[in-house]
Amino acid sequence: MGEVLLQMRGIQKYFPGVHALDDCHFELKSGEVHALVGENGAGKSTMMKVLTGVYQMDAGEILLDGKPVQIHDTRDAQALGISIIHQELNLMKDLTVAENIFIGREPMNGILLNKRKQNEMAAELLSSLSIDISPTTIVGTLTVARQQMVEIAKALSYDNTRILIMDEPSAALTESEIEELFRFIRDLKARGVGIVYISHRMGELKEISDRITVMRDGQYIGTVNTAEVTMDEIIRMMVGRVIYEQPKEKSNVPPDAPIVLEARHLLSKDVKDVSFVLHKGEILGFAGLMGAGRTETARLVSGADKRLGGEILVNGKEVNIQTPADAVKAGIGYLSEDRKRYGLCLPLSVADNTVMATLHHFLKGSVVNDKKIREVSHTYREQINIKTPSVDTKVVSLSGGNQQKVVLAKWLVRDCDILIFDEPTRGIDVGAKSEIYKLMNRLVAEGKSIIMISSELPELLRMSDRIIVMCEGVKTGEMDISEATQEKIMALAAPRI
Repeated sequence: MGEVLLQMRGIQKYFPGVHALDDCHFELKSGEVHALVGENGAGKSTMMKVLTGVYQMDAGEILLDGKPVQIHDTRDAQALGISIIHQELNLMKDLTVAENIFIGREPMNGILLNKRKQNEMAAELLSSLSIDISPTTIVGTLTVARQQMVEIAKALSYDNTRILIMDEPSAALTESEIEELFRFIRDLKARGVGIVYISHRMGELKEISDRITVMRDGQYIGTVNTAEVTMDEIIRMMVGRVIYEQPKEKSNVPPDAPIVLEARHLLSKDVKDVSFVLHKGEILGFAGLMGAGRTETARLVSGADKRLGGEILVNGKEVNIQTPADAVKAGIGYLSEDRKRYGLCLPLSVADNTVMATLHHFLKGSVVNDKKIREVSHTYREQINIKTPSVDTKVVSLSGGNQQKVVLAKWLVRDCDILIFDEPTRGIDVGAKSEIYKLMNRLVAEGKSIIMISSELPELLRMSDRIIVMCEGVKTGEMDISEATQEKIMALAAPRI
């Protein structure tokens, strides 16, 4: 690591009714990967929005190279060499790589675009960064990992980029893609770029970061050298308490528990003859690598995708599920892996989202009973600890963990007996994960049944009573939790050559 590049001191930020940042500090050196961690709602994103000019701080100072700077908007941040790669990539999928990199800064011949020069500039940039992607490739045809490389190249196409903020860069990547990302990050370090790395994946921090700064409830907790701290210590700093959940050693489901859901020979373009059963009070885990067909199977059961063959039975009776509405009528609720796209209406309030699946229950003729909606929403807000100033707060302003709880509240109000959780803890912190786990355990104790799809093997081993493994659209194995191990799961999940 080199000299101190950035200092943020005593940062304060207020929103109506919320003290979002309270005397917060952060330091970044050139050639350093500095991880910024904390639970959802800890203030990480607000800190970075202050640094990139999205928000104006109410007090404090920002120094670059030891000199105070004023950042009034994103243009100021860019002029100072500060760029950010958002978790949700900001690329135009129908344009080429070169067009995305230089959008708004295209080389011109008079009033005409000089496409040849644009492609040459992009090729030179990509080559200098050791990124093997053609400038003329349509971005939408690239994998998420490769799109992320384009986003990084775009940020570094500004000649003065010295600080790169990466927000959950590995959230949607496979293990091999993460390795490629880390190689690229190490190349940037060698060039002297300072990197702020925001992630909920604790295991990554030891591998990629030099220092870790922890935030909690809008306050600065501390900064530590990564090599000198354990991840358990970091988690304790993040949540202010010890969180440790052992893998489940045996199933909690009685041997005579009735079958509430049965799928027979499900078939689609991505699912090949998949059959399984789900018992009352059971958490059935689905394991597999990306593209294994787990989500596609769930979408068939929930009516989100067209089923080309097979049968679905609920409580022993065949049901004709062609649409999500059919699934809901059959008592099946689906919590999508993409909660923002399929689970929530972000501009609406917590209350509106909570009753979205049961709105007809709150109608008096054609008039909506707002009072009853607010009462029910408040009850579930308290019951599952949704952290929000009020049920009138727009969902878009909540943290990822609290957005997930709102989706869960929606299906609890609907009182579905069968719940499909697709990546229930993706993008949420360890504290919120623990709360989601407790909610799931409470639901099955009350007689609900859960299918849980997860890419995190420790999560599956901690929560499942039984695990089904899929690979390339095929069910390759099934095991009771008492015999399940990461090694056995991976042996079944790996593609056969």
